[in-house]
Amino acid sequence: MLNNINLSRVLFLDIETVPEKYNYKELNNNKKKIWEEKFGGEKDYPKSSMHAEFGKIICISVGFFDLKTSKKRSFRIKSFIGEEIEILENFKTLCDSHFHLKSSLLCAHNGREFDFPFIARRMIINKIKLPKILDMHQKKPWEIPHLDTLHLWKFGDYKSSISLRLLSEVLGLSSKKIKLHGKEIANKFYLEKQIDKIVEYCENDVLVLSQVILRFRNDPLLKDEEVVFLKN
Repeated sequence: MLNNINLSRVLFLDIETVPEKYNYKELNNNKKKIWEEKFGGEKDYPKSSMHAEFGKIICISVGFFDLKTSKKRSFRIKSFIGEEIEILENFKTLCDSHFHLKSSLLCAHNGREFDFPFIARRMIINKIKLPKILDMHQKKPWEIPHLDTLHLWKFGDYKSSISLRLLSEVLGLSSKKIKLHGKEIANKFYLEKQIDKIVEYCENDVLVLSQVILRFRNDPLLKDEEVVFLKN
């Protein structure tokens, strides 16, 4: 499975998002009204991190296989943090310079429904031109350069869903135990200022994601010495 894919052309990614404002009261009146009409009131506002119109990206972690420099493979992981526009511009630069070919692919877990459209929408909001790999306009379904481990695991079954954590467990993949849950991200970012902990959490998911793809291909899993964390 997936053995026809050139792994060095795949950009693995995960994003972390938070509400655009920590406090609901900081939203302008128009956005408050729209939120209340569509999603509920102030008690539901923490869920705004799941919507590109009300949330923002605070970290994009990426990983890619380096199979060129030597006979030994390596998997390089890097994170983009800072102001959202800076995160998006740096991610676009990477895509435009190294993942712009017809054979290039983006890979994420539930990327089709969350990561890919969220990034694209936030780029439009921030007046950033989409990289080719995110521009889906007029593309046929089989031309879309996206891999989604959630959809791959479904094998056409649209009734079921699975988290990356559960998928890695059933595939027998070991991963670093990080005591952080998605619902805690906003507090870690806004109140505790622990972006390093968020980056660690995001990068771990990227590593697990790459291991899932290797298991799908029945390839040897990555060893610790093959994983390189690049400085931000």
